[in-house]
Amino acid sequence: MIKENIKLPGAFCQRMQELLGREAEDFFGSYQNEREYGLRYNPLKCESRNLFEEKQRELGWNLTPVPWCVGGYYYKPNAQPGRHAWHEAGVYYIQEPSAMSAVELLDVRPGQKICDLCAAPGGKTTQIAGKMQGQGLLVSNEYYGNRAKILSQNVERMGIANTVVLNESTEHLAQVFVEFFDRILVDAPCSGEGMFRKEPEAVQEWNLENVALCTGRQQEILDHAAEMLRPSGVLVYSTCTFSPEENERCLCRFLKCHPEFSVETSETGEKYFSHGQAAWAISQGGCTGEDIQQQVERSYRLWPHKLRGEGHFAVRLRKAGSTDGEEHTGQGRLVKEHRSKRQTARNKEAAKIEEAVSGFQNFQKETLKFDLEERLPGRYVLFSEHLYLLPGEMPKPDGLKVVRAGLHLGVCKKNRFEPSHALAMYLHPQEVRQYVELSLGTGKTGESEKYGETLKYLHGETVSCDCGQKGWTLVCVDGFSLGWGKAQNGVVKNHYPKGLRIQY
Repeated sequence: MIKENIKLPGAFCQRMQELLGREAEDFFGSYQNEREYGLRYNPLKCESRNLFEEKQRELGWNLTPVPWCVGGYYYKPNAQPGRHAWHEAGVYYIQEPSAMSAVELLDVRPGQKICDLCAAPGGKTTQIAGKMQGQGLLVSNEYYGNRAKILSQNVERMGIANTVVLNESTEHLAQVFVEFFDRILVDAPCSGEGMFRKEPEAVQEWNLENVALCTGRQQEILDHAAEMLRPSGVLVYSTCTFSPEENERCLCRFLKCHPEFSVETSETGEKYFSHGQAAWAISQGGCTGEDIQQQVERSYRLWPHKLRGEGHFAVRLRKAGSTDGEEHTGQGRLVKEHRSKRQTARNKEAAKIEEAVSGFQNFQKETLKFDLEERLPGRYVLFSEHLYLLPGEMPKPDGLKVVRAGLHLGVCKKNRFEPSHALAMYLHPQEVRQYVELSLGTGKTGESEKYGETLKYLHGETVSCDCGQKGWTLVCVDGFSLGWGKAQNGVVKNHYPKGLRIQY
């Protein structure tokens, strides 16, 4: 029996019956159950997970942990966290629980150079960034321009400083970042079979031709990812589909074409997930060789009838080799090229950057309690009037389609500097010389009488402050930054971006 609002395609049902056999009844039975809802708290905003759990209990959300993701939680739909001010403050990211699995297999560490190759809308990018703790470089790429903008907005909302958002083809990236990254995540575009319960509209878009189309695209992306990964680096490939063509068979083909890679198991995967099935690839003529078959069996599948989440596939791959001595050539070549250009950059562009940096530094002295450059090693870049702090590990982005070049500091207009919303979201109240803490009730956005001045600010209205405050002021709720305001005479003029403002 299938829920009335989910009409599964006949060809899909037949294939799943053949694959799962007796287990198919339990699999199809999972479609009678309601989907699971999840969120993941943001350690860049809320440094203590215990504090976050204490705060959510006050709201009565009754979150329960997602076992395979530290900081991941299940929530009930009536909690509506997407309508709470904490969401606007980037305190958490709403994410399907099974989707949290791939980054857990990636083994992210602070200071690494990491690429999220198919990153929109940003769930896995923000998860990676939280684990990086602001250290290292994260390059998040999305091929489709409109989706890249959404990705960039989520990076901004979560207060991430060390991420460069690109809108590029994987082919071009492979030419630029040769053996550059320590970790690469390929959460590949797929037929989306695992999302049928979460997104019933995906059922209407499904067909066997699309499965074949996705398979070819996935193989191409994986080939490019292999070129960008340094020796001994880790690549995680994941999909949200059940299709063996896009999972086990795709993995078999990759291992055959790239013998320098091998599959690794994960403590998290072994504890919570099922294994992939080499037999499903063999039956399609796509998996030969005992060694490859054994490696495929180390991949992971997340089944909706076996855990609280939707359908996913994930595999962790290690590239052979060592980074000792001269073997790690990609980084050296890129950095050397950048330095050569820096030494000869004495032109009008350099003068404009110098003027913009001077404006920011004056703002920093007046507004911040610390030196941003000391915390975030990098270099300044200017796009039109917009000043960014580009992470130090990132080569000069000449020839790349850049959507976000690290931390957006602000806009330089006619000898004045206006701080960006991204900078506000990065900061904490204790890091600025003055801030205003707005009132917050237990209501949801849209209930102005419960939200008080917080909703007024999110709507674009002025809010009150101490009469002694003057100039740029960080606006906060519950100790989390929401944006900028400009204080004078007991009133904070609203600088919350118009495109983000809430209507009620």
